[in-house]
Amino acid sequence: MKKLLCTLLALSMLLGLAACGNGSQGNSESPAPGGETGGSSSGTVELNLWSFNVGGFAEASNWEPIIAAFNEQNPNIKITVTPINYQDGDQKLTSAITAGTGPDIIFEGPERIVGNYAREGLMVDLSDLWETGGSDIAEGISSVSQLDGTYYMYPLSVAAHCMAINYEAFEAAGALQYIDEETRTWTTDNFVKAMEAVRDAAAAGTININTPGIIYCGAQGGDQGTRALVNNLYSDYFVNEDGTAYTANSENNVKALKLLQDMVNNGSMSANASFAAADELQAFANQTCAVSFCWNYANYTQYAAQTQFTPFARAFPSDDGTPELEMAGPYGFGIFDNKDQAKIDAAKKFIDFMCSAEGQNLYAENNSFRVPTNSQATPAEGLVTLDSVAVIDYDAVWAAEHKDEFVAQFEANIASSENLE
Repeated sequence: MKKLLCTLLALSMLLGLAACGNGSQGNSESPAPGGETGGSSSGTVELNLWSFNVGGFAEASNWEPIIAAFNEQNPNIKITVTPINYQDGDQKLTSAITAGTGPDIIFEGPERIVGNYAREGLMVDLSDLWETGGSDIAEGISSVSQLDGTYYMYPLSVAAHCMAINYEAFEAAGALQYIDEETRTWTTDNFVKAMEAVRDAAAAGTININTPGIIYCGAQGGDQGTRALVNNLYSDYFVNEDGTAYTANSENNVKALKLLQDMVNNGSMSANASFAAADELQAFANQTCAVSFCWNYANYTQYAAQTQFTPFARAFPSDDGTPELEMAGPYGFGIFDNKDQAKIDAAKKFIDFMCSAEGQNLYAENNSFRVPTNSQATPAEGLVTLDSVAVIDYDAVWAAEHKDEFVAQFEANIASSENLE
């Protein structure tokens, strides 16, 4: 069941998890074609890397210092980076692939690289990179980087997601008593008590916020926060164990939705069906609300300069105090098979550099907001090491195949204003 649950949670990345709360949409212009240039007469190989806006890497400039370091060792490989976003990136990729002008390298997660493109026979086998450098990569990451025993993605980093509270507001409201600060967990009952304490403190003027928290469902960006909240409250799931039926309207999920409805009615929560994660995160940073249900290191870094309080990361509340929906998703590189061996070899050199300790240290130093997969690399300040993250294990191909079904079920049963009235 845990593996199936994590498959469901992989939908977050299918829908653009990395765009969670990220106001930047990357380059919206048509990307430069990747299949038109090869080795030149001077021996230079030109590569096009298309990068989804994962974490802080939403602009081509984010890649410049890393590519400069790579070119010091590989001066004859020229790399052009084209950022694409989660709004129209898939459409642009499909159009470019169909026209034979797709990129040489793609930076994204396994749902697209493995679940979509490798399944369609478009990707290069990267097993040789795994043989030389993948021995210490967690099984939960390696399992989603392959299809039928062949590796098509080489992982660079993982992202962990949770929620956060305004520590000072909770402290002033006397709500910290309901939180295990050491393990950063809380029960559903204590979550309710804490939010009521924050509500009462705001009403008394003790703290200056408009609402304790905001339930949002205005778009798919960051919707893993809403789903994780609903599922965790009474330890339930959106699908049954064998994946043959949806359980979004199960007894416990309905119970969770009714609890949230009651909290909205009594003022310990509010609901905004037009809000997406970015709106909720901005409200959290502005101290309009005291919690965020879409928190990660990227959002911490992005909103840190705006906050006049301590964002305290913590797990989602659950009835038994043990959260089951915590998530860490890998992001990495894949190579499109453009039938140019010089390009394939050059692309592998770039991936090998990027995933080395040197490359991953540069990635972290340039605000990647991600935990490196290379155990010899140093995580950015404030990040945990990979061995302390419970990396999910899921079937990326299965998740990709069922994406549209999950989206339809989520929008019909969770992300609709009727469920919040």
